[in-house]
Amino acid sequence: MSEILTVRVDKALKGKIKKYKISVSKITRQAIEEEIRKREKQELTEAIIEMKTLLEKIPDQEITKAIRESRDQR
Repeated sequence: MSEILTVRVDKALKGKIKKYKISVSKITRQAIEEEIRKREKQELTEAIIEMKTLLEKIPDQEITKAIRESRDQR
């Protein structure tokens, strides 16, 4: 189900939207989707950096041991 959003613009901008027959809903939807993709990408990047920082604190021997134990359980 879709929701309704209201955007307030000045008269000059509204006149240009009409003049150029711009699909406000299409452009607004695309801009919002792009902004969401950008923020999700940033969020993932920050999570990766945090995980990298945490993983760097674990000794290599412990990681190797965990991998071997995981393989042995199969």
